[in-house]
Amino acid sequence: MGRLPTEHFAYEADAPGAGVLGAHAHGGTNGSTQGADAHEDGTHKDAQRHHHHSHAHSSRHAGGHHLLQVEGLSISFMMYDSAAPSFFRAKKQEVPVIRDLSISVHVGEIVAVVGASGAGKTLLADALMGMFEPNARVSGTIWFDGALQDARSLAGLRGRGVSLVPQSTAYLDPLMRVGRQVRGFGGGKRLSRSQKLQRAQSQRALFSRYGLDESVEKRYPHQLSGGMARRVLLASALIDQPRLIVADEPTPGLDLDLAARALADFREFADSGKGVLLITHDIELALRVADRVAVFKDGTVVEETAVANFASPDLLSHPYSKELWHALPEHGFTAPEEGYSPELQPEPQAEMQPQPPASPLGESRMSGESEEGGPPLC
Repeated sequence: MGRLPTEHFAYEADAPGAGVLGAHAHGGTNGSTQGADAHEDGTHKDAQRHHHHSHAHSSRHAGGHHLLQVEGLSISFMMYDSAAPSFFRAKKQEVPVIRDLSISVHVGEIVAVVGASGAGKTLLADALMGMFEPNARVSGTIWFDGALQDARSLAGLRGRGVSLVPQSTAYLDPLMRVGRQVRGFGGGKRLSRSQKLQRAQSQRALFSRYGLDESVEKRYPHQLSGGMARRVLLASALIDQPRLIVADEPTPGLDLDLAARALADFREFADSGKGVLLITHDIELALRVADRVAVFKDGTVVEETAVANFASPDLLSHPYSKELWHALPEHGFTAPEEGYSPELQPEPQAEMQPQPPASPLGESRMSGESEEGGPPLC
């Protein structure tokens, strides 16, 4: 494999000249390619610490790289100042949500992103799918399976390598029967009769696995219970046999047996040489099923470490990770007074989440193109 490009995209959806590709170097200072060299180094050892994280016993660098690697991801939104005396006098201001976030997923592992509700975890999931609101400003570097991604390629990976299990059931099309939604449309390609039959059989097998009988495929989303809708979303993610699943709170609304089955499927999926990024606020769930945990706080990952390191707070490096350890039931739900975090207080009943993205990154104003879709502006 040749050397990866050393530039990453900087997407500003509402700025003049939107879509200009930022010439930001990945890696060392003065535009060095140190970061790219490290990423392409095929001599990674499973015990070493690199790319902001330590490894679990199962971590493997197939092909000398990670399955997914994110470095320096920042997302902010241009919004009107809500404190202005009137709407007409309000000025736009940039509101950061995700700041300099780095995270990786190795082949064969489940990485759990753990953090308080409303911390921006769902925004991370949308970013990995290349989906952003029109007022978003995004910068950072994302590799998938060793290839550096841009706005267009991230959008192209949806359903063709990366699948999302979204937190909100509003992602289901209210005007389409759910069986048709799971079977899909072949990624824009015309399917033969045998291919359509094969997808229908796969859809029914997945429905059966998750306790949905054949009559369910004829229903519309509003005719499903919340748990049934979540099972449909799980089937939608698995039918195309992706290499990476991004699962955003996939188990709420499922009974214990179905939740256990879904998590077992994620484990089997990862063990087959693929990967899962599991986003959750349930630290106990993460420690049961994941190989590594990425601790999410204040819009970034403060520590990315093996689940085994949660055996003792002495094995954890960040104060917030130590507080999470102390807050576990078996440790008395207590956090040390020093470094106390309000985020460890009981969470609100409902999490404020962004609505399903109205404008996927790369479909209207592509990174590196003019707004009319012409040649790169830089």
